[in-house]
Amino acid sequence: MDLRSQEAIVKLAEQNGKENLLVILGSPDPESAEIAAETVIVGDPSYAGPLTEAQLGLDVHHVLDEEVRKHIPEDVWEDQIGVMADVFDAEGINDAVARMREGAEGS
Repeated sequence: MDLRSQEAIVKLAEQNGKENLLVILGSPDPESAEIAAETVIVGDPSYAGPLTEAQLGLDVHHVLDEEVRKHIPEDVWEDQIGVMADVFDAEGINDAVARMREGAEGS
């Protein structure tokens, strides 16, 4: 997750309250999805961005998660995600993000 995105998330959390935010990731693989989820839940693991040690505990899902997908109109899905949904490891990505959420809930 780049520094600009981290800055935007910090600002949104301050303006709206972290309990009112839902982060939807579009990471292309399980490893990057896990790192991005970790960043918005417990802080930037690289210690380089605005979310370093932020521990926002934000609710985070991936766009390929069925709970998210069912809220996206079919034409938007096809236009914005389409074939990539068939190419990405959706199960691996969703499992990685879920593990991070579950780890945060158990803390």
